[in-house]
Order: sequence, then structure tokens, then C-alpha cells
Amino acid sequence: MRVPLSWLREYVDLPATATGRDVQAKLIAAGLEVESVEQLGAGLTGPLVVGRVLSIEELTEFKKPIRFCLVDVADANGTGEPQEIICGARNFAVGDKVVVVLPGAELPGGFKISERKTYGRVSRGMICSSGELGMGEDGSGGIIVLPPEHEVGTDAVELLELRDEVLDIAVTPDRGYALSMRGVAREAATAYGLPLRDPALLDVPGPNADGYPVKVADPVGCDRFTARTVVGLNPEARSPIWLQRRLQKAGMRPISLAVDITNYVMLELGQPLHAYDRSLIEGPIGVRRAEPGEKITTLDGVQRVLDPEDLVITDDRGPIGLAGVMGGAHTEIADTVVDAETGQVHGTSEVVVEAAHFDPVAIARAARRHKLSSEASRRFERGVDPLAGAAAAQRTVDLLVLLAGGTAEPGVTQVISPSAPRTVTMRADHPDEVAGVAYGRETVVRRLQQVGCDVYGQDELVVTVPSWRPDLAAPNDLAEEVIRLEGYENLPSRLPRPTSGRGLTERQRLHRRVGRALAGEGYVEALNYPFVGASALDRLDLPADDPKRRLVTLVNPLSDEEPALRSTLLPGLLGALRRNDGRGSHDLALFETGLVFHPNAEPRRAAALGVDHRPSDEELAGLDAALPDQPRHVAVVLAGAREQAGWWGKGRPADWADAVQAARTVAREAGAELAVEQAQYGPWHPGRCAELFVVIDGVKTSVGHAGELHPRVTKAFGLPARSSAMELDLDLVAEAGEGAPTAPRISTFPVATQDVALVVDAQVPAAFVEHALRLGAGELLESIRLFDVFTGEQLGEGKKSLAYALRFRAPDRTLTVEEATAARDAAVASATQHAGAVLRGA
Repeated sequence: MRVPLSWLREYVDLPATATGRDVQAKLIAAGLEVESVEQLGAGLTGPLVVGRVLSIEELTEFKKPIRFCLVDVADANGTGEPQEIICGARNFAVGDKVVVVLPGAELPGGFKISERKTYGRVSRGMICSSGELGMGEDGSGGIIVLPPEHEVGTDAVELLELRDEVLDIAVTPDRGYALSMRGVAREAATAYGLPLRDPALLDVPGPNADGYPVKVADPVGCDRFTARTVVGLNPEARSPIWLQRRLQKAGMRPISLAVDITNYVMLELGQPLHAYDRSLIEGPIGVRRAEPGEKITTLDGVQRVLDPEDLVITDDRGPIGLAGVMGGAHTEIADTVVDAETGQVHGTSEVVVEAAHFDPVAIARAARRHKLSSEASRRFERGVDPLAGAAAAQRTVDLLVLLAGGTAEPGVTQVISPSAPRTVTMRADHPDEVAGVAYGRETVVRRLQQVGCDVYGQDELVVTVPSWRPDLAAPNDLAEEVIRLEGYENLPSRLPRPTSGRGLTERQRLHRRVGRALAGEGYVEALNYPFVGASALDRLDLPADDPKRRLVTLVNPLSDEEPALRSTLLPGLLGALRRNDGRGSHDLALFETGLVFHPNAEPRRAAALGVDHRPSDEELAGLDAALPDQPRHVAVVLAGAREQAGWWGKGRPADWADAVQAARTVAREAGAELAVEQAQYGPWHPGRCAELFVVIDGVKTSVGHAGELHPRVTKAFGLPARSSAMELDLDLVAEAGEGAPTAPRISTFPVATQDVALVVDAQVPAAFVEHALRLGAGELLESIRLFDVFTGEQLGEGKKSLAYALRFRAPDRTLTVEEATAARDAAVASATQHAGAVLRGA
């Protein structure tokens, strides 16, 4: 909401010295989000005056049309002689009143005006467009042509109100009243402790039977409808300059007098209005829900198919407006047209003014359904004062009579659904308890009355909420009003006192350890939205029966392309990898830890809980049972160089081994032993994919995969070739682990090293053989390292030799040769049993 300070002063006698910045500070302290203060006319210096075009000479010898004009500026130039000005615009004629800037002036943006020779003539000044004066338009509309009643030589800066300050307020959804000058003025009056001149306090005639007929078929969707009629409008009447300038400062474009007046009253009172050309309405005006298949062409020229939930305005022919959103083109206020033969002026001369109150939810859904947000819908969906309709209609009628020479018909139509004022009961000391400050009853009552509430009672207050504040529905809402008006800055600051014994859970601590460990290895955390669509799983090349294709679908998704919760972290991470690579960062290592969602085998509906008591343990257990399974996963993606080249070496690209090492890093932080086996699965390359296992309660359990992505997947996601990825179920890894890793014990006893060379089939992974050796070596094994891989004819076709260095050490003694040999033999026996290994040379 853009609020011109000059307009605000009409309703509140702000101090003469108060600047826009001062008012901004006051309103921010009162809880409004004033984002900026725009200084209109900053840098503008005169002379800038009204001139009259005396003559125009067309200069045709140039590539584009140029006009040499003589303009009367009275005594503004010091001589009284006509001013010679070169101008290329063509939307003015001899006798028109225009805005002239004379040499020595400076326009907004630092544009200085001086005499200059151009097109063979001397131009002494400039005829101005609205864009050049910073009036909110781009200048494409041409030169400003003023009404003929303005005298030549008049100061145009004051006439056009070019100097002003405009406050830009970001109105939150609960503060719909602030989308009006009336609402902002009320806040300013309260902030300064000044009286408010409420523009809605008008003498409004009561309803009678002579008004335009209205039939409301849906009193829930439309609980109030006011209709007024004005006839005898002058089709040639134009919006006065002051009206146009207020609309422009508020961010709206002047269109025609009738439309400008409805927009002006909407900005003033917050009540959206609509004006219909009465000659184009057939029969009574109706309000109902749309019928299936009905269509309407709205004012933007788009034909829309209506939904049965849409609230529409109708006449005997059908819909003539999408209620609360946009009017229909068939009853639009007609543009003024002059008959070339007769000179007769044709245009709208009879207007029906609509001021209605619609259901906020219905309007919000219609605006989103048709992707048609308007100034009216923004106000209705945030809450409009239902009692302001009659005053807004009266204000509109008064302006039409004043500015267009119309006559207001005595008939007044009001359709009202009965409703009682809303009341909230609150203890007088409730704001004190909420804020931790002793305000006292008098302060609480005074602040609530400033908001517009009627307050009764002593210790127990009965508060009647004003009609323009639908957000005040509970004692805490009223307490917030007291606290914000008393000043948030006056609230005491106290550090919370945590209950002893509370802290991070083991799951949370593991989450943090994993993040720190991956960051320490050069990975950057990338947080992604937890939404996914079936197309992302198709691009991952997952089988049709893969469990990850069973998704938890949202009832009201943010995007139709991603209507479900993710079952894997990879789509989001791969998207982040693609975006960063496309923006020039080619050496990437990203990670994410987060929840994934798997639907229950038997979907259960959660029971609706009451608000009058705390849910029981059984009810909470029922809610938990209805939730989908939500394990925490960790995933990494890599592309480009893993080690940069330089004077220290050639560097190397990231590959599948880095993805596997990332999995080992995660397992180490959980204190788990990770087994790696070759596999084939979905998004990974069939020859460079590792399946990752842990042992839980003696059962070998798969916890994820790592390796190089399949070329089809990299192409589908637009990733660099040979990108790698890893994903683990972090909860399962934690279940298999022993908790946080402990510092290694430093033994004072010597190490016993035993080397062993094993012959295995070529397809057996070295990591699997290493895992088998660890299982058999026992507690004396300190470390194991693969130091040689050999293939040759002497081993036989399809065989390879793996040489490992096994280090044994006891914490309390020096190992004997027999003990080290026995441990080595046990390790070899385990490798023989699990991996089919044969001791080389045996």
C-alpha cells in the first residue's frame, strides 16, 4: 500500500515538521511494515509553469517529425515574450495548455535544462511528459495536456503536486484494514496521540424500495450488497488533476472519471467498488454461485470458464462480473466517443455503483483458481469492513455528482444478512501476563478503545471488536494490540531458562556430526524443498516397482509439477548441481541431510482433535500412527575436479570412489562398520555402483548406494558427464553404530605386522575381501591396508591377487608371533569362507 503523506494529512493533523521518515518510524513502532519512503520531486527545481501553445511549425526536412512551437508562458521567462521550443511529440495542438520547463530548471534524475541549438533552431526549454516529471508513467503517453481552465504562467510544481513523500507499506494478511488511507490514518492518529477525521463518517440515507433491484441467492458468499444509481453524467467530464495525482502516487493508473472515482474511494476507505453502465444491464443484479460450464469475459479481455465455487454477479443474460475479483467486459464503463459527422458525444451517462461484502475465502480461491489477482481481491481476501459499503457507495455518488455533473437517484438498495457484533471476553490482566509487564486495566482499556473496540467490565472485560478488524478473535489477539501500541521496544529482555537435563538428542547430535564431517571434506550443504514429482523419479531411471515410486501425495501442493513429498534426496541435490554448473561453478561437491517420506502400508486417517482439552496419549499415538514413515537420509553429489591442479600436482576428477568414501565418512561418525559390494541399481552406472551394508542385530542390512551416475541420468538431469552420487539411510546406519567415535587409544606396546596375499575371482570387490578379513581377525586387528593388486597368467584367467598388510596390537601386552599368526590365519579363514579366497602360494 502506497500512502502519500499529503493525502494522509487530510485525516490526521500531523505535526508540520513531521517528515515521511518520522511517520515511518512511528508506524513501524506500531507494528506496520513500512518498507521505504519515496521522495517525489527530489532534485526538481523550477521554473516549471503552465504554458499555452500559440503556434506549431512542422519541420519536415529531418528523418523524424519535429515541431517548432511558440508557447506563451506569461511573465515566467522574465520577458513576457513567447518561448521557442523544439518538440517531437504530436499529441497536442495549437491552443492546448501544456507544462513547460524553462532554462535553468532541473528535472528529476539530474536532467538540467538549458538553451540549445538543435534541428537548425534554438530551443529555449521543453514541453514535458508525465514520465519526464516523475509522475509514475514512462512517458509513452505523450505530452501532458492540461484542462483549459488553468491560467498561463501558473506554477506547475504546485498544480501537479510534484513534491511529496510516499510511504510504501507491506501489508500482512492479518492487517487488511491497512490497505486503505482510513486504516493507515487510524494507526498514525494512535501513534501520534491525535484525533482521526474518519472519512467513512458520512450521512447515508437508509434503504428504500426505489433502488436498483438486487437479488442475492448466496447470503453466505455475499452478506451485504449496496447499490446506488447516478444519472445525467457528463460523458466528457475528466478526472481533475488532484484525483489523477493521488491515484498515481498510490500506484494506480488513471483511466476514466467513473473508474477513477471507484478506485479513489477504494484507496480511501478500503472498500472495493464496481461501476456498471446501467444501459448495458438487463434486469436485476444478482449474486450467486456459477453454474457448470458458464463463461465470462473479464475486463482484461480474457474469456474464463467459471467453476461452480466461483461467486458471480449476474443480470438476466448471465454473469457480468467475477465477484470481488474483476468485472465483466459487457457492462464496462464506455469510453467517450465523438461522432465525426454530428459532433455529438457518446459515452456512459448512467452508472450503477456496487459496494458489496464477499466471503474472503471464496474470493481468495477464485483469484487463485483463475490466476487473477486484483486490487479488489487483495482487499477482500484480507478482510474488508462489512459496514463500510454504504459509506463507500455514498462517497462514490457524491464525487460523481460533484465531478461529472450527475444526479443521484433517491433509491438506495441494501441487502443485508443479519449478524451480531463479535465479542471477546478477556481478563483485564491478560496482556500483563503475556508481556510480563504491568500495564494495568486503564492502559489496556485505553489501547483497545484506540483500536476501535468497545470495552465493558472490570476484572473480566467484554470487548466488542470493530467491524474492520476480523483478525481480533481471541484474548491473545487483543493482548497483542495492547503490547504493540505500548511499544515492543519497551518489553523487558530476559534469557530463557532451559530445564535441566534437556539438550540435543543422539539423533540430532549425529546429524550435526555428519554435517561437520562432510563439510570438513570439502562438501557444501545444499538445502532443498522436500517436494517431488513422478517425472523426477522417471529421470532417475528407477524401476516401475521400486519402493521409492510410492509417494506421499499432498492435498494442496504448492506446485502441480511437484505434488508429493520426496522419497529420496537425489532429485533436489541433482537439481542444485545442475543450477550451479550452469552458472559457472563446475567443480562441485554438495551434500544434504533431511527427511524422506514413505507412505504407510495401510493408510490411516488421523482423527480430528478437540480444542477444549489436551490430547490424550492414545490420541497422540493415533496421530503418530497416521503419519508416513520419515527416516533421515544423507546424500552427496560430485562433479568436476575433486583435487585442483597446480604446482603441487596434476589434480584429479571426482569419481565413484569419492562417493563411496563419503559413505564411509558418514558411517565413521555413527560408529558403524560399512560393507561395500558391487551392485546394479537405478540411477547408478551398472559397472560403477556400490551397495552399502551394515549389520543390525546380526542381520546384514542394505542402507544405500554410491557410485557414478548412469549416463542416461546425467543426460536427463542436464548434469556434467561422470557425475557421482551417494545416498544413505542415516537412521539405519545409526542403529548399527556404537554412537559417537571415541579418541583412539595410544598403546605403548609394539605392533605386529602380517602380510597376506589372497587369490579371488576378478569380479569380487577388494572391499568385500577386506570386510571378510576384518570379521575373522578379531579384536587384535588395528588396521588393514590393501597395498598390491596383481593379475597374470600364472594366476589363471578371471583371477586376481590382493595383498593386504594387517597390523595387530594388544592394549596390555606385547603380542607373540604365535598370537599374530593365529589372528592372521583366522582372518584368512574368514576370507576363504565368505569371499572364496585362496591364500596365494598355498
